[in-house]
Amino acid sequence: MNCLDFEDPLDLLLENSEPAPGCMDYHVPVLADEVVAFLRPAPGILFLDGTVGGGGHSERLLQAGARVIALDRDPEALAYAAGRLAPFAHRLTLLQANYADAAQALDSLGIADIGGALIDIGVSSHQLDTAARGFSLLHDGPLDMRMGADTTVTAADLVNEESPENLVRILREYGEENSAVRIVSHLVHLRSSMRFETTGQLADAVSDVIPRTGRRHPATRVFQALRIAVNDELGSLHRGLDAISGRLARGARFGVITFHSLEDRIVKRYFKHRSSEWLDRPEWPEPRRNPDRIFRLLTPHPIDPGPEEIEANPRARSAKLRIVEHIQP
Repeated sequence: MNCLDFEDPLDLLLENSEPAPGCMDYHVPVLADEVVAFLRPAPGILFLDGTVGGGGHSERLLQAGARVIALDRDPEALAYAAGRLAPFAHRLTLLQANYADAAQALDSLGIADIGGALIDIGVSSHQLDTAARGFSLLHDGPLDMRMGADTTVTAADLVNEESPENLVRILREYGEENSAVRIVSHLVHLRSSMRFETTGQLADAVSDVIPRTGRRHPATRVFQALRIAVNDELGSLHRGLDAISGRLARGARFGVITFHSLEDRIVKRYFKHRSSEWLDRPEWPEPRRNPDRIFRLLTPHPIDPGPEEIEANPRARSAKLRIVEHIQP
């Protein structure tokens, strides 16, 4: 199986999906042509890539002559990107930081505003495929799932110590897991006499409750939910949207690539609210101007990958790109 044969990021968790050599690399950047077309990188424009990953999107921005400040929580991603983007080092700054802290990162460089920004919320194949990171069902490893050193709580901490009520909430909200109550009840029973330490232990425990009936492992949504909770991914998205929006120069464009409905819903609502000129509520006698409007919405509907990209990279199938343009001085 080639790295590009996965239908979406969750398929990397499949127990029987053995990676081919090279799958330890970072994923191919999705919607790269569309990103370049809408963000319009050019010489002299400063872009923020809030999730550099393997550097694929940054590379395209740099190839167009732009300057790039690239952030990532994961030091392994930064090291990989540094090697890939070495020919552009004179126009590139790499920083280990969560994009939610973009304002602080820019302040540390003495930068007041930027000419464009991109965040790609997808999890890299490298993170999912590396056993020691604890993200994957593919290889047994420590039950960790932290994306960077800024996170102290591990997936093991949640599984072993979190209250049953909160574990159920995590699985339902972040994994959309319909069997959350049954799964948590079994985990709580087991943890009374043992401590979950590895991904294999957790996967086996979930399989005890939900027998495998198809290609996808029954613990896939549980792993997704724990990863989101450990890294506060949705909280980071909310904070990152605000942080980056507040540093855009007039005319700057801001793109976000999402891979599942939880993220896309947040981005859709945020961009819609901040690009709406008028607000109307049933209790108001008439519509009012929106004091939060700073954007022009460039994508009323998300941009999806075309058939050629999906054929070349099936992982792109679930990607959605939304873009706005800053219109306030």
